[in-house]
Amino acid sequence: MSVRVVLADDQALVRGGFRMILEARADLEVVGEAGDGEEAALLVERLRPDVVLMDVRMPGVDGLEATRRIVASGSPARVIVLTTYDVDESVFAALRAGASAFLLKDVRPAELVEAVRVVARGDALLAPSVTRRLLDRFVTVLPDPGATPPDLGSLTGREVEVLRLVALALSNSEIAERLVLTEATVKTHVSSMLRKLGLRDRVQAVVLAYDVGLVRPRSL
Repeated sequence: MSVRVVLADDQALVRGGFRMILEARADLEVVGEAGDGEEAALLVERLRPDVVLMDVRMPGVDGLEATRRIVASGSPARVIVLTTYDVDESVFAALRAGASAFLLKDVRPAELVEAVRVVARGDALLAPSVTRRLLDRFVTVLPDPGATPPDLGSLTGREVEVLRLVALALSNSEIAERLVLTEATVKTHVSSMLRKLGLRDRVQAVVLAYDVGLVRPRSL
């Protein structure tokens, strides 16, 4: 089955370029285009895509608010945020809002294609170490916009430990070595932790770990 993609960017030329790149692959299909965030959220509700390529800065409803609306609606669509700069406030805010990854707008065609495939599989494209760099820089200047972090009481002690190590940018194999577990066991703990907390992927787990104080910014 092909991966269904919605493109959201206020520049038609950019959307056209991304469409040409993606539709050159047999397993990718662009099912809709939006020129602003409001249109993007409506398209996602109607078309139920697997992935949304979302520009952060658009007139009217921007990509950040559109991402919030898509995630709040319960849509399974994964959002990849497109940005001009790799570490800025808008990227951090988009990840907190529920985006699964970000890409620079000058991304190479092969990297764009692979990113869509990875995120469609349910994996987080953005390395936890990069997420942590964003959080370390911006978590103290961008307060949580009112959301209450989930209660960690549903987690076992081991799952809390795994969450903390995920937030410290350790891979499953590194966590397994640290805790003297098999990698398969770590994967089970990670999956259980994400499910109990209602998180989409490891990127969201890193954000949550900062919100509840399991890890602290290096700048503090």
